[in-house]
Amino acid sequence: MSVEVTYPHITKENGKPARLTRMPRIRISQIVGPHLFHGWSVDEICRQYPHLTLAEAHSAMTYYYDHQDEIDRELADEFAQIEEDRRKSMPSPLYLKLKAKGLL
Repeated sequence: MSVEVTYPHITKENGKPARLTRMPRIRISQIVGPHLFHGWSVDEICRQYPHLTLAEAHSAMTYYYDHQDEIDRELADEFAQIEEDRRKSMPSPLYLKLKAKGLL
């Protein structure tokens, strides 16, 4: 007998990132990122992002620990895209001025 596990507050469509049901623009990786990179607790995440409910944040963390590879891969892909975009972009005029003055 198999049991299907569901996660309150979370929607997951095939081929798409898991998201909050109430606010579908917010991906689960966006909620767990501060926990992973800054060590924030669920309470701190809710303090910093008051639009999240405590139940949504806990559900996101539960989903993360049950699907850690999926979310870690999503975060790694996002960081790789950021680095690629950074390499392709031209430095800003402010950056160039500060660099020329030896301030960077």
